[in-house]
Amino acid sequence: MNAPHVHSNLEVDWSTESIVERRNRFYSASQRKFVPYKEPLILKRGKGQYVWDEKDQKYIDLLGMNLCISVGHAHPQVVKAATEQLAELTHCTTMFYHPVPAQYAEELAATMPAGHDWVVHFTNSGAEAIDLALLMARTHTGNIDMLALASSYHGATFGAQSVTGISGFRHPVPQLGGVTFVAEPNQYRGAHGEGVEPYLGEVERAIASSTSGRLAGMIVEPVQGYGGIVPMPQGYISGAFERVRAAGGVCIIDEVQSGVGRTGDAFWAFESHGVVPDIVVVAKGVGNGIPLGAVIAKRDVAESMADKFLFHTYGANPVACAAGRAVLKVIREERLQENARAVGGALKTRLEELKKQYPLIGDIRGQGLMLAIELVKDGTTKEPAPEAAIAVFEETRRNGLVASRSGPYRNVIRMCPPLCLSMADVEDVMDRFVRSFRTATL
Repeated sequence: MNAPHVHSNLEVDWSTESIVERRNRFYSASQRKFVPYKEPLILKRGKGQYVWDEKDQKYIDLLGMNLCISVGHAHPQVVKAATEQLAELTHCTTMFYHPVPAQYAEELAATMPAGHDWVVHFTNSGAEAIDLALLMARTHTGNIDMLALASSYHGATFGAQSVTGISGFRHPVPQLGGVTFVAEPNQYRGAHGEGVEPYLGEVERAIASSTSGRLAGMIVEPVQGYGGIVPMPQGYISGAFERVRAAGGVCIIDEVQSGVGRTGDAFWAFESHGVVPDIVVVAKGVGNGIPLGAVIAKRDVAESMADKFLFHTYGANPVACAAGRAVLKVIREERLQENARAVGGALKTRLEELKKQYPLIGDIRGQGLMLAIELVKDGTTKEPAPEAAIAVFEETRRNGLVASRSGPYRNVIRMCPPLCLSMADVEDVMDRFVRSFRTATL
């Protein structure tokens, strides 16, 4: 039987029509689904906080390619570190030893709270790391029941979607059991309004009535990402973790979106809440676009899995870990956490001014360079306005911004740009938002 004909050259066809046609023809339905704009956005190159499409149209990337780009597109130090390692040894399975992943693990552990013995298990992605964190919690405690927040997002794998509290990410099949959801303490539209105590009371009730009374753990995003940029109010994480530990559970923090200096006030967002988790899940921005994830755990929790073999084929890949090391170095040297605080604060202030002009804007929220605009039909009832969000969102693209629509009602415009977004960009971003809202609301 003759082998099928396959083109042997490595040229890339950049014609718009062929790119769209090939994707529609050869991508599986599950991979074609994740498309935000009515007309496809085709990206060809990036530099810093900017990207260009196949027709050389320039955009400000307010999404950081789903928060994967932390220190900027094609950052020379990250490119250099990855390229040099790629040329020397592309992959080294964890069956064998290599210095780069081990040194990176040491450097990651050093970013965790002092006084604890931290260890690292590298994965290929955040969703894989979430799966491992769930397995680790259940193995360590010997318990099954997990608590998760409504409107949370932890990934799309079978395990990760079971603790994801947004229906659009949960497939119509039986989910992994033993998960109980509690209301997220959304201070704008939460089930119990403002405050913390009613939400902590719900944690107590869930433990008493929806579990065996003994927990494996609870998983929390310090700032919910796809849930619409919902920061956890002060006192909630510490209060919830106190109750979880009293029920025998471990405390898991998901920093996949909120980590590596993005919130400005701390390198990891959980640090602003005065808590020390047992397990921390990281990914996305740690690799600046190169596939890289990790579970960082207290040694006694991680050692519970010592009797069983667990393997991620490209976990601890030296090229990815070399990039990860460069990311930590760049964030420190270029003071990108401080930049996120300053630039994010300035942008948030300007967005608050925009809110005064448009009753359509119900809420401006977020921390550092993790911000959101929530659109509502009525400021009093807070009825979501997803149609208006689509209109504004499409206009932002026409005006040269790349953002995303998120939240349970898809009425939130989410902004999580590379941490190198500059103060000089703020005026430009706001000018484009003003034009977008003006056109969309005519």
